[in-house]
Amino acid sequence: MRVFVTGASGHIGSAVVPELIHAGHEVAGLARSDEAAATVKAMGAEVRRGNLTDLDFVREAARDADAVVHLGFQHEGIAQGRFAEVAAQDVEVVDAICGEFAGTGKAFLGIGLGRVEDLSNHPNPRAKVSLAIHGYSERDVRTVLVAVPVVTHSERDRTGFIPQYVRIARQTGVAGYVGEGANTWPAGHTLDVARVWALAVDKAPAGSLVTGATEAGVPVRTIAEAVARHLGIEAVSMSAQQAAEHFKAFPFIFGDVTMPNEATRELLGWEPVHPTLLADLDAGFYFSR
Repeated sequence: MRVFVTGASGHIGSAVVPELIHAGHEVAGLARSDEAAATVKAMGAEVRRGNLTDLDFVREAARDADAVVHLGFQHEGIAQGRFAEVAAQDVEVVDAICGEFAGTGKAFLGIGLGRVEDLSNHPNPRAKVSLAIHGYSERDVRTVLVAVPVVTHSERDRTGFIPQYVRIARQTGVAGYVGEGANTWPAGHTLDVARVWALAVDKAPAGSLVTGATEAGVPVRTIAEAVARHLGIEAVSMSAQQAAEHFKAFPFIFGDVTMPNEATRELLGWEPVHPTLLADLDAGFYFSR
């Protein structure tokens, strides 16, 4: 198949593209800059220069593809306090691509945790994106939602949960967690997560949900203690009020998510083979940058 990948030069995209090429697909990758274009070209993919805000470009790229792997997202908008705005823009991207795919049976794979029925009080603006994607399964688009673990870890990870957590621990001198630290973050190695995307392009049926988490949930206290050990600081329990102030730029400390992977293993024949989160923490690269 001819596969168009948005976010092709990013943390996960740069691992997905080689997997798709290795599987025999012809891959075109979106590049917004000269640096991104060089990265995409070096992986052996065709470079499509453009921007997701240009919906005419998006539609044209979709028309040339048999499948789209949509990993691009304006993450900088989240840091700028525009999460709802950039999520709404992403719905426009989904509509542009899937509108081209409607009635064709072509595949669209996007990030999502599953179908959301009620958006009125949903805390995550990206839930609207998941709902939009799933809706196209009823219009003869092979839509697949891929649940990406909140901790997608490897040496490629520069801006995810762990780099942010380590930065705060360094700045404050403590590795904090809330209460008993029993809340969990699902985790998966970047290369294992990329393998899920590539397998799903070939195998996942319309309307399906697959998960890239190799560890369904790692207790945050376990992560804090590992970080504390490597930085030579204390792991400290905090009240919810203390944590809200301590982690004011990182509200994810309160997150409590699990992502079982048994169904994905069975559906895709996927077997994770890369290091666990604690193994990557013990490898030291998160602390030597």
